[in-house]
Amino acid sequence: MMNEANEKRQIVFDTETTGMNFDGLPHEGHRVIEIGCVELVNRKLTGRHYHVYLNPERTIDAKAIEVHGITDERVANEPLFSAIQADFLAFIRGAELIAHNAMFDVGFINQELQLSGATQRLEDDCSITDTLVMAKKNFPGQKNNLDALCKRYGIDNAHRTLHGALLDAEILADVYLRLSGGQAELNWIANDMQQDAMQSMQLKVAAEQLCVLAASSDEAEAHQQKLTQIQASGACIWLEPQEA
Repeated sequence: MMNEANEKRQIVFDTETTGMNFDGLPHEGHRVIEIGCVELVNRKLTGRHYHVYLNPERTIDAKAIEVHGITDERVANEPLFSAIQADFLAFIRGAELIAHNAMFDVGFINQELQLSGATQRLEDDCSITDTLVMAKKNFPGQKNNLDALCKRYGIDNAHRTLHGALLDAEILADVYLRLSGGQAELNWIANDMQQDAMQSMQLKVAAEQLCVLAASSDEAEAHQQKLTQIQASGACIWLEPQEA
């Protein structure tokens, strides 16, 4: 059995908030209303997760409700962040935190910590990995939101009709493993066909089915002229005598 000290523990997490901001930072008094986390140890799901809804002590913007579907009534009787803070920090402590557009989620959680009177920040106890940065590096100039990455990697997210912190964290765990090039066998993958679609495909064609097209005399002459030009400027291996 692997020593616990040698285990690599990662927490993939997501948040939903009362409002959205273009720069990904908490403004206008917006607050966290949902936190979802899933745990990976040595790049495998452990089945452990952390999920909570929160009372933000303010109204939720209508545009935000269109995105995640969480209403004021839904969270009116949920706990305040300060009430769950200790449990949340205990769950993530010492892990590598993985989020998509991490500046957004980390910024909001750090604000909640500050509002609760804590002096610490997530970066004090955890390293942060941003899968959006990873995706932009792997796919420059392309759409790299979670839906686009699911489509690119063949990940089924048809059940994601609205954003949700826990659901998005589960999907992001799958995306992260694909992005980072590791094992992507997750518990919620329904069948082997989906996994096979992500593997290299080998086209096997019988030799007798191959169609061989010979070069025409004009093409052969043009090719020989090109080789002669190369030979004039230096050695041309294609014109060197071949060993028997």
